[in-house]
Amino acid sequence: MSARILVVDDVPANVKLLEARLTAEYFDVVTAMSGVDALAICERAECDIVLLDVMMPDMDGFEVCKRIKSNPVTHHIPVVMVTALDQPSDRVNGLQAGADDFLTKPVSDVALIARVRSLARLKMMTDELRMRALTSRDIGIESPERVAIADSGLQGKILVVDDRPDSAERIQGMLEKTHAVDIETDPGDALFQIAEGGYDLVIVSLGLENFDALRLCSQVRSLERTRNVALLVIADAENNTRLVRGLEIGVNDYLTRPLDMNELLARVRTQIKKKRYTERLRDNVQMSIEMAITDGLTGLYNRRYMETHVGTLVEQASSRGKALSVLILDIDYFKSVNDSWGHDAGDDVLREFALRIKKSIRGIDLACRYGGEEFVVVMPETDIAVATMVAERLRRGIAAEPFVIQKGARAVDVTISAGIAALELGEDAAAVFKRADQALYRAKRDGRNRVVPAAA
Repeated sequence: MSARILVVDDVPANVKLLEARLTAEYFDVVTAMSGVDALAICERAECDIVLLDVMMPDMDGFEVCKRIKSNPVTHHIPVVMVTALDQPSDRVNGLQAGADDFLTKPVSDVALIARVRSLARLKMMTDELRMRALTSRDIGIESPERVAIADSGLQGKILVVDDRPDSAERIQGMLEKTHAVDIETDPGDALFQIAEGGYDLVIVSLGLENFDALRLCSQVRSLERTRNVALLVIADAENNTRLVRGLEIGVNDYLTRPLDMNELLARVRTQIKKKRYTERLRDNVQMSIEMAITDGLTGLYNRRYMETHVGTLVEQASSRGKALSVLILDIDYFKSVNDSWGHDAGDDVLREFALRIKKSIRGIDLACRYGGEEFVVVMPETDIAVATMVAERLRRGIAAEPFVIQKGARAVDVTISAGIAALELGEDAAAVFKRADQALYRAKRDGRNRVVPAAA
């Protein structure tokens, strides 16, 4: 895996050492000798990860990290502080500044490379989501960057997996003032609880007695329902080999015993913030997909989606020898609703009509707003007789129950006309739609408020 690593240190020998280590593992390396230069490189999106020294003359690493993490353009870039400072308070200060990790010199090559690779994988995933989410701005979906920066990382939902109750309760006691914390002492039940619990973070003890904790972490990452939950493992100081292996299989962060409460709190907040940020990115992507294929007013599929999907339905029906019917529905005299009561009232009618369509059809049927007051329903495995019954039932229901407008202040009578055509042998989508449209024209010509099947 290749990534571009920014090494920031005002001591040339330190820069050269880290550059050599990383280059040997096929990372691209860029360097900066000051905080100002580092910020500029990050702003230009010229790096994937920052390895940052703390003790620098112009601007210390804590301040550089704070500025990276408070800038909407750069806050997603992982920052690892690599420094000679070794006090717990130093680590906490770094993590509170937004650092993703805090490594004390001398750092073993294995630990450093494992951490960089782990963060590079996460960065690649985040970049993919960010790239897709950026397109959402063009259709009016707010970017999650500023919300992510303001997120405190508090009030998370956490599960502690530890088969030693006293150890699990100590961790719970450290966290329960600022988070909702559950305990699972049976590792065999943990995966099910993680899948059902909706957790932001799972804390796993690597010292489970009768269960392989890394196996559990691997299962969490492989299961679709749990693969996006943040994982933090807790290990004894001599468990470096297993920690490195944990990072390779997708663990997000780790702590070694004895636990420092402030460091635990800081790392937990960092992981919860990152998890919430990626969730918002995914929500943006999903929302943009939905907006691309659905009609914003009615929630039905839009014409573009219908035109790309109906061909597949027609081909499947033809190849399998199955029936398929197309209904084209039009609200009668819809212009008079807009003219008499305003376009807001017209929107109320369209929304309610869409709801009534949904209630009248099956899950396999494809309903869309075709344009204006015209709607289409494609009904697989449905012949002309059944489609006519469905359309007639919908027509009677529409005429029998007035539509509420103006927030319940008024109600208006509405009727619809419908044209129906069933797929014939050798016919394509365009042909069956044309016959349904011609049937709709006859329904409107003959007085509206009626259902007309196309002639066979």
